Amino acid sequence: MGFFDRLANVWRGFLSLWVSDIEARNPEAVYEAAIDERVKKHRELKKAVSGIVYLRNKLSTELETKERELKDVMAQLPVAVEDGEDEVALLLIQKKDELTASIEATSAELKKVSDQAEDAKAGLLQFQGEIEKLKREKEKAIAAKANAEARIEIQQTLDGLSTDADVKALDNVREHIQKLQAEADIGSELKGDSLDAKLSKIKEKANNASARAQLAAMKQQMAGRATEGGPKNL
Repeated sequence: MGFFDRLANVWRGFLSLWVSDIEARNPEAVYEAAIDERVKKHRELKKAVSGIVYLRNKLSTELETKERELKDVMAQLPVAVEDGEDEVALLLIQKKDELTASIEATSAELKKVSDQAEDAKAGLLQFQGEIEKLKREKEKAIAAKANAEARIEIQQTLDGLSTDADVKALDNVREHIQKLQAEADIGSELKGDSLDAKLSKIKEKANNASARAQLAAMKQQMAGRATEGGPKNL
């Protein structure tokens, strides 16, 4: 095999794959093409069957005509014999034999053609049934394709809803709350270390010291009074 032959094979293979891919992505068009092709063949078969049926009907008509002629000949023959018309009787006998042979041949041909017509009609009906079956298959296949695509789309949507996004959102909320708490805590801490807070603490201590000094003075004063008013030595 030469280079160009191999190249042609590669190209045909590539073209086949390309066509297969297009067909896979357009099943409805493939079904329609197949149905149209079968409808076209059905018309051709119907035309052929009509030709067979025409021939059967023609043979049937010829057979009926010959049988009527034979019936007439058989009715004329005794009259010719009785009338002594030997020459006429001989002609009638020859015609009778010819008609009998022709009727036998026509009958055989008619049976053959009739059988062919019946087979052809049965085949035509079967082919029509195949077309209807293919149409139903097309509807089911298209519905199954749409259903599968919808399921895939739903699955892809669910896959896209990753829990990572939810976890990250929760982490952001938690971090924000913690920052707010820290901000509140630092406010309290700064408030405790402020000059006003320190001054308040000093004032509180001073007040406590003054109160303690007053308490001590009162205790001392009371103790002195108790000493002065105590029992005297006799």
